[in-house]
Amino acid sequence: QVQPVESGGGVVQAGGSLRLSCAVSGGTFSSYGMAWFRQAPGKEREFVAAISRGGDRTSYLDSVKGRFTISRDNAKNTVYLQMNSLKPEDTAVYYCAATRFYSMNARTSSYDSWGQGTQVTVSA
Repeated sequence: QVQPVESGGGVVQAGGSLRLSCAVSGGTFSSYGMAWFRQAPGKEREFVAAISRGGDRTSYLDSVKGRFTISRDNAKNTVYLQMNSLKPEDTAVYYCAATRFYSMNARTSSYDSWGQGTQVTVSA
């Protein structure tokens, strides 16, 4: 299994931007579908965005469409989440996840490798 490691979280004011990165080691990165999930206090972990192995297909949670962009660089074994026009309701721990067999899936159970998470806090 691969091992994802997230970075780039922080505190930002509403309307601001952050770029999350997820460096993946331990396997053939281009063989894995990748996704970002998030979990706010007291809530279940939810799907945010996914990208196919080759990077040609993406999908998003409705509430982040037009604000967030997922991308990947297979030469650098890294997936990104560019977050613009951030809102207080985007505050959560953001997790990077990898799946060998279920690319473009929104279910947490489809992903077999997870990072430790990075905190994103958006102040009003």
